[in-house]
Amino acid sequence: MTSAPRTRIANRMGPAPAGRLALLLALAALASASQVAAQSLKGSPASLDRQNRAAREHDFTFLRTAQGVRQYAERGLLVRVGAGSDLELHGVSYPYARPEVALFVSRLSAQYRSACGERLVVTSLTRPTSRQPRNASDRSVHPTGMAIDVRYSRSTACRRWLEPVLLGLENRGVIEATRERFPPHYHIAVYPRQYRAYVDAQEGGSGTRVADARTVSGTPAGTDTPVAPRSRAASYKVRRGDSLWTIAQAHGVTVAALRSHNNLRGSRIFAGQLLEVPRGR
Repeated sequence: MTSAPRTRIANRMGPAPAGRLALLLALAALASASQVAAQSLKGSPASLDRQNRAAREHDFTFLRTAQGVRQYAERGLLVRVGAGSDLELHGVSYPYARPEVALFVSRLSAQYRSACGERLVVTSLTRPTSRQPRNASDRSVHPTGMAIDVRYSRSTACRRWLEPVLLGLENRGVIEATRERFPPHYHIAVYPRQYRAYVDAQEGGSGTRVADARTVSGTPAGTDTPVAPRSRAASYKVRRGDSLWTIAQAHGVTVAALRSHNNLRGSRIFAGQLLEVPRGR
């Protein structure tokens, strides 16, 4: 008489204990992964701490005025970021950034447009402390030139491409990314040394490197003291997302010298093109 109720109870309990344990562990792992992914773009005080610590480690100055931004640009410590077929600048008062950040923008915008068909829209680059908006954190690294703001796209496809890319780079320790709500945008702080090492590894070493391991724009990795870069000559094969500016910066030469050496009248180059790079200054 008691066997039937026991059978019904066993059926309601579901799989055998071992099966239930495996199922619970799988669900717990999935929940944990989802929680991490959901939280990683939320930002935190710890994220701000890491950004400020990186700025100090690179000996970056927090620029206070527009004049300071112009002076750093004149010294080559900040480089101009220009709009193009892959990139739109919207409301950017100071279109300058650290060389590694400019390289990040160039690469990301090319990949972004290729992936989802839109131009990447950057809404802020270097921003002196005197021009910070009211809702900006007093610990923001925008005044150092190592941060950018990217517009939150209305395209679901573009967001689905961009957010995993930002999370992946953050997990590699080369950026800190936060999805801000008011107004909606992505705040991205680029760690110069780490990002340059990552690009070098991606590009496969000598001959095709996008950035030199020691100097960019005549400045050692992420400092505010210019020095003379190494002299070298190279034959360079243009890769997708490259520009004359990024190639010139990587090899310690000027765009004018690169254009002259290759008999280029304009700045248009294409993937697969072979350029002869003159010796650095």
